[in-house]
Formats: sequence, structure tokens, C-alpha cells
Amino acid sequence: MKEAKKDYLLLKVVIGVILGIVIGLIINNTSNTSVNGSLSTQEVLIHIVLSVKYILGQIILFMVPLIIIGFVTPAITGIKNNTNKMLSTMLLMAYLSSVLAAAFAMIAGYIIIPNLDIASSITSKELPKDLIFKLDIPAMFPVLSALFFSIIFGLAIVYTKSELLERFFTEINNVVMLIVTKLVIPVLPLFICTTFIELTYLEKITVQLPVFIKMVLIVLIGHFLWLTLLYSIAAIVSKKNPARVFKHYAPAYLTAVGTMSSAATLPVALKCARKSDALDRDIVDFAIPLGANIHLCGSVLTETFFVMGISYLLLGELPPLSSMLVFIVLLGIFAVGAPGVPGGTVAASVGIVYSVLGLDNTAFGLLMAIFALQDSFGTACNVTGDGALALILQGIFKKKKEEE
Repeated sequence: MKEAKKDYLLLKVVIGVILGIVIGLIINNTSNTSVNGSLSTQEVLIHIVLSVKYILGQIILFMVPLIIIGFVTPAITGIKNNTNKMLSTMLLMAYLSSVLAAAFAMIAGYIIIPNLDIASSITSKELPKDLIFKLDIPAMFPVLSALFFSIIFGLAIVYTKSELLERFFTEINNVVMLIVTKLVIPVLPLFICTTFIELTYLEKITVQLPVFIKMVLIVLIGHFLWLTLLYSIAAIVSKKNPARVFKHYAPAYLTAVGTMSSAATLPVALKCARKSDALDRDIVDFAIPLGANIHLCGSVLTETFFVMGISYLLLGELPPLSSMLVFIVLLGIFAVGAPGVPGGTVAASVGIVYSVLGLDNTAFGLLMAIFALQDSFGTACNVTGDGALALILQGIFKKKKEEE
């Protein structure tokens, strides 16, 4: 039997992060003086980095709807009799996880934020508006359209018992997996590297982080507490050791840290979840892509805590409890369209930030700046939490496997 090729993805991701920070610091230390109206050396370098990042991002995001169709539809047709119950259960669990995580952050905010000494110091450095080179590769259809198509088509195939279409989507699954393995996953470390170059160039790592270090650390602790709760519930429901799932999630976690996108991390998350001997293949192919689009526990936990901190900073008081309850209920709904866009949770919720909490443009701009400091870790919490939901589904809908 041929020996399996060793997976160095985790090492490549770590190297990408380190190189990104180092290169970003080097660019910041290069000359920023232009000659005869031409671009300076620093401007040329950051233009090149941003152009590469843009193209790689276009490739990844182009594949996201195809990945959803290639995995969710075959997963639904494979589950067959449990489809309706499993889909409704996954939707309910994902929404409850996000909303209850926000409620957890709200309670912590009322207790902790008044005792914090928060100050702001936002860098004025901006990215160039026009890139030297751009290659637009628009997705064939939006992410939510692909998700809706996959669900209704999968259900229709099950009800009509169309064997031809079932085989067709199985073949699509094989083709998409090949593209993911040979194209998407290899370019992710480079995309992560360019992302960290950008963050370092903007001084978000070297300047802004110390300003909000207390809030960021509190949120990170909140992420791990929430993941602990999710995997504990998964252990009770499935009667399996949750370590059999989350021990494989290190590459997905670090990829999410680098890409700041649940959708862009989807190929790696699928690969990690499939390594678990506690999860069946059809459960993984159903729950992980679906969770990447509807489960945002880390992001909503983060935004809830930060928006309370900013309200306290600018207005001198925390939002009233009645407003916060409405905010977190709606946030779970508005955030569904956020995966695939770094910082997308905040962008999707701009309406309720203004209307429900009554914050202004200054507050929203500050929220975006602080959120960007840890957006990657919120995304990593989202992605890792999907494994817990998959394990809960396994316990509800699948019989326990016999141990060899």
C-alpha cells in the first residue's frame, strides 16, 4: 500500500503568518519619498502585495459557491431520510449558538467594561485606492444563492428519487474536491502571507493592538470558553470524546486566522473534519459547509462585546438592556450573509448598529478598526465551532460506531 503524503499545511500557514509580519515591517522601513511624481519604493511594494492578495482572494472566493454546491447537495442526497430533520436541527443549533454567544458577551460586557480604562489611538495610514494590477474573477453566483440552490436541489432530488441527478452531483463533488486540493489549498498560505503584510503595513498589529489589548484578550478568552461549552455539549450528545474532532482543527484554525473568512477556510475545514474518526463522511460534508455560512458564534460574540465597549468609550455609558437584547437577536440573522468577507459581520450589521443602538459614523468606524484587530480569531472560533455542531449532529442522527 502506498504511503500517504505527509500534510505540511499547518507548517505552511505558520510560515505564511511569520513572513507576512516580517515583510510588512520591511516595507514600512523602506523609503516613502517619491521622485518626480513617481511612486516611492514603499508604495510600489505595497501595490505589488495588494495586487497579489487581490488576485488570490478572487480565486478563492470564486470557488466558494462551487464548493458549497459540490458538497452540500451530495451530502443532502446521501442523508436522504434524515434530510429535513437534520437541516432544521443544524439551522436551529447554529442560530442558537450565535445568539447565545452574543448574550454571553453582553453579560460579560455589563460586568467587565465599566472597569476597563479604554483609550483610542487609530493610525492614519491608508491603503492605496488604485492597484497597479487587478484581475476580477467574479463568482458565478453569490454565496447565499449557492447555499439556497444546494438545499432546495438536494431536497428535490431526495423527494423525486432521481438517481441520475444524484450521480451527477456526486461527480461534481469529486471534481470540486480535486480543484480544492490542487488549487485552493496550495494558494492559501500565500494569501495568508499577503494578509499579514497588509495588517503590518497599516500598523494594526504594531500600533492599534496595545490600545485595545484588554478588550481583545477578553474576547479571545470568551472564544475559548464558548468553544469549550460547545464541545462539552457535543460530548454529552454524541457520547464521544470531543478531542477526536478538535485535535484535527489546528490547520483550519490558523487558516481562518490568516484569511479572516469562514468561506475561504472551508476547504481546509473540510479536510480537517474528515480526518476525525468520530464523524461520518456525510455528516462532515453536510454540516461543515453549511456551518461556514450560518454559524458565526465567534464573530457575534466579538462584535457584541466591542460595540458595548465603544458605546461606553464615546457616550460614557453602556447601551440599555432592552436595546442589546434586540441587537443580538437581529445580529444572528443579519450575520448570515457575512461569511467570505473579512469583517463582514460588522458590515452586515451596520443597519442595526445605527438604528437599534443609536451609534454614529464615528462609532461605526471605530468598531470596524477594533474588530479588524481580532477578526481572524473570531473567524477561527466560528470554523472550529462547526466541528462541535457536526459532532452534535452525529450523536443525534447517527448510531455510535463500533470501536476497532
